[in-house]
Amino acid sequence: MSSRTRQIAMSGLALVGTVAVLAGCSAAPSSTATSKKSDFLPCMVSDAGGFDDKSFNQLGFEGMVSAADDLGSQYKKAESKDATVYDSNIQQLVTQNCNLVVTVGFNLAAATKKQAAANPDTNFAIIDDNSIDAKNVKPITFDTSQAAFLAGYAAASYSKTGTVGTFGGMQIPTVTIFMDGFADGVKYYNEQKKKDVKVVGWDEDSQKGSFTGGFEAGTQAKSVAQSLLDQDADVILPVGGPIYQSAAEAIKDADNGSVLVGADSDLYEADPRYKDIAFTSVEKGMKPATKDVVEQAAKGDFSKTPYVGTLENDGVGIAPFHDYESKVDKGLQGELDDIKAGIIDGSIKVATKATVK
Repeated sequence: MSSRTRQIAMSGLALVGTVAVLAGCSAAPSSTATSKKSDFLPCMVSDAGGFDDKSFNQLGFEGMVSAADDLGSQYKKAESKDATVYDSNIQQLVTQNCNLVVTVGFNLAAATKKQAAANPDTNFAIIDDNSIDAKNVKPITFDTSQAAFLAGYAAASYSKTGTVGTFGGMQIPTVTIFMDGFADGVKYYNEQKKKDVKVVGWDEDSQKGSFTGGFEAGTQAKSVAQSLLDQDADVILPVGGPIYQSAAEAIKDADNGSVLVGADSDLYEADPRYKDIAFTSVEKGMKPATKDVVEQAAKGDFSKTPYVGTLENDGVGIAPFHDYESKVDKGLQGELDDIKAGIIDGSIKVATKATVK
């Protein structure tokens, strides 16, 4: 992997009835529930986006479910509607004898750290955070700047206006790492091709840009996306769970040939409503990473050693161009393959300021 690889981070009312804990009813598929083979009980707490966000919460959840299915075990989940229930959601799962509690996102770091300290006999894993140094907490992180670099290069190559854009939900490292990598990829394209493609919505040097303030789809996210379109951006990368839906609506309303770059999962496959504008996606291997961590813990191989997804171990990458494959430059895929190899061997540096320790 690149020498600049980073271990990156992303983000209580203990009142009965205020916490969205779905307990025994949230077992793995019925076939495994009736032929249970393992007493290992994995559990998960979502961020505010929910388990149906078609993004990082859903990918992590699918990884846990897949592991439980393979193990022949049950699982439990707690969906967080907002930040006030992070702590109590984790606490209630601990009291239900979960062997491993996986928390999804940088925003849950404080609550995870607190509960891990209070419950040293329970193992925890946290997706998108590496700030907790405890023997019972395993970070699951992804160097998405590497994959976003490829997406930025591709976006610059495809752009007809000479302007591409990106915006985020919250200004936290697991969001801005995408934006840094995207901007770096555009810069590299300009250097290689002697072009001047602009990036709007994010200034990597000043670390200032456009954010919605949360991860919810809605008028604010659509307004921010529209502001990028108004600046002639014809390729847009929204980073922050469901906010991509609002960006997609703005692009569809504009109906000017602009396209969308997905984040976390392959947008074309994850949300077919927008497949006609899905150019590519910056993918995190959250599902296989979570599945592996759960299965290793079930085997007794849990450790606090961080998992870091990179281009080298296929923990991150970009999705196919799908319907746009015939519309991109014929040499683009070969260039991206060469760039990927260069990032892996360290000859191409991907810089980002989005590092949390």
